[in-house]
Amino acid sequence: MNAPVIEIRDLHKSYGDLEVLKGVDVTAPAGHVVSLIGSSGSGKSTLLRCANLLEDSQQGDVLFCGEPVIWKGTGQSRHPGDHAQMIRIRTNLSMVFQQFNLWAHMTILQNVMEAPVTVLKRDKAEVEEKARAYLAKVGIGDKCDVYPAQLSGGQQQRAAIARALCMEPRALLFDEPTSALDPELEQEVVKVIKDLATEGRTMIIVTHDMRLAADVSDHVIFLHQGKIEEEGAPDVLFNHPKTDRLRGFLSATQ
Repeated sequence: MNAPVIEIRDLHKSYGDLEVLKGVDVTAPAGHVVSLIGSSGSGKSTLLRCANLLEDSQQGDVLFCGEPVIWKGTGQSRHPGDHAQMIRIRTNLSMVFQQFNLWAHMTILQNVMEAPVTVLKRDKAEVEEKARAYLAKVGIGDKCDVYPAQLSGGQQQRAAIARALCMEPRALLFDEPTSALDPELEQEVVKVIKDLATEGRTMIIVTHDMRLAADVSDHVIFLHQGKIEEEGAPDVLFNHPKTDRLRGFLSATQ
C-alpha cells in the first residue's frame, strides 16, 4: 500500500504565546480530497501553510509520500533542516490562494509558465504547450495573451489553478479558493475544482463553502480552536453531526 501523499501527525503551531494548532493529525491519501472546515481563526489556513512548509511548526511530523520532513532546532526556532528537500516538497504541493497572486506585468500564459520554466528548469516550448492545455482545461484557453487586470475574479482564480496544475504536483492545496469571489463567479471556480476531484487528484481544500466540501470530499475535518472537533465522511459529518459545536457551526453557515 502506498504512503499517503501528505501526512501530518500531532502538529503544533504557535505565534509567540498564541497556540493556533494544538496537536492535529491529517492524512491525504493519493487521489483523495480532504476538506478543512471551521470558523475563522480555527487554524485551517495555518494548517495548510504548515503542510506546504510555508510556515514552521513547533512540534509534530510532516510526511510527504512517506518521507518525513527533516527538522533543525526545537520549539520556536524549529525549521526545515534540508533546503533541497523543502524545495522538492514545495514544488510537489501546488498552492492556490484566496487572493490569486498573479503577476500583474505578465500575460496569463506567462504567469502559468513562469514556475515550471524558472523553478523546475523545464523546456520552454514543452511548458507552453502544457500551459495552453491547462488554461483550456479550466475554460480560459482564449485568454492566454491578456493580463490579469483584464480578467474577472473568477477567471483570475481559474488562471491560478492552471498555474498550479502546470507544476504537475502530487497534490493541490486550496486556501479558501472561492471566498474572494461574487456568487456567480464562484460557481465557475467550483466547477473546475469538482472536475479535478472527479479526475482523482489529491487535494486539501480549506473552504467556507459547505456544499463544495460535501460534493467533492472523501473526508471532512472540522477544526475548532486549533483542534479537530469532529471528522469523517461528508455525508455523515453534514447529516449526522455528533457535537454541539459542529451542529452550531453548520446551522450558522446555512
